[in-house]
Amino acid sequence: MYNFAKFQQRFFLQDIPHIPVLYREVVSLFEAIEEGVIIDCTLGYGGHSSKILEANPHITLIAIDQDQTAIDFSTKRLEKFGERVSIRKGRFSRVMKDILMHVDVSKIRGVLADIGVSSLQLDQKTRGFSYESQNLDMRMDEDASLHAAYVVNQYPTHELERVLLEYGELRNYKKIAAHIVKNRPFTSAKQLSDSIKPFMPAGKKIHPATLLMQAIRIEVNDELGELKSLLQSIEEANFPHAKIAIISFHSLEDRIVKQAFSAWSKSCICPSEAMRCTCGNHHAKGKIGTKKPIMGQDDELKANPRSRSAKMRIFEMDRG
Repeated sequence: MYNFAKFQQRFFLQDIPHIPVLYREVVSLFEAIEEGVIIDCTLGYGGHSSKILEANPHITLIAIDQDQTAIDFSTKRLEKFGERVSIRKGRFSRVMKDILMHVDVSKIRGVLADIGVSSLQLDQKTRGFSYESQNLDMRMDEDASLHAAYVVNQYPTHELERVLLEYGELRNYKKIAAHIVKNRPFTSAKQLSDSIKPFMPAGKKIHPATLLMQAIRIEVNDELGELKSLLQSIEEANFPHAKIAIISFHSLEDRIVKQAFSAWSKSCICPSEAMRCTCGNHHAKGKIGTKKPIMGQDDELKANPRSRSAKMRIFEMDRG
């Protein structure tokens, strides 16, 4: 078992500004894979990718990210692994479809996706993800057309209400949307987060603007749509033998993953009202690897507060 404190110290010594969440659990999941291809759908600073490559000396890895800053950093960091690494730029939903068209699916033995905003993006205040940012952007791909300033300052009231209700699950979404419309334009994330504080629940450990900012970010990057598309691509690929690990940080994301894995594990897909099975009862794509989501151990939660909301679900694809 890896020691989190030593791992954290090693990262700091290398001037690597990010500690990957649940790194021990990720390494443990994939370490028995002796050969084949593992796909890291969310490269970021390359934390997970580097540990997987070190633990599995005979596998190759395809990494995906839509953030050029992350790609530039990780390309240099992973260059020691040579041709064992291939990095692709773009949204993982689209790139995954392209990969599956050109790679023998029987060779893919693992898929990892660390869903949501990365530490790289949170730490760069110019990106507009931080509550203290003087920008209002939130694009994971800086070349994308939709940004937070447009959502906040241009969306009609009913569209703002939809975003706050569906993605923020805010009970007083109508009041918040009305307040934003009345007081816009907003030019920075800090201005926006300060403005809506009176409408947000008090006394919780999270920042008062967490749910609002999260909702806008999900809308800007179509994060739930991306996740659903990724899961659909994995389902359609029907890997003979592959371990699928999805790390989420939001209850909506976790729900989508849980429902998908549950559907994949069903052998009978007949309607619930059917008197008897007529589907053949052989539709299961594998089995769920964990009944409950895996969460960080105490030492990780203490050393890396951002891991507190991380949940990893595992599915083991197996066509027999």
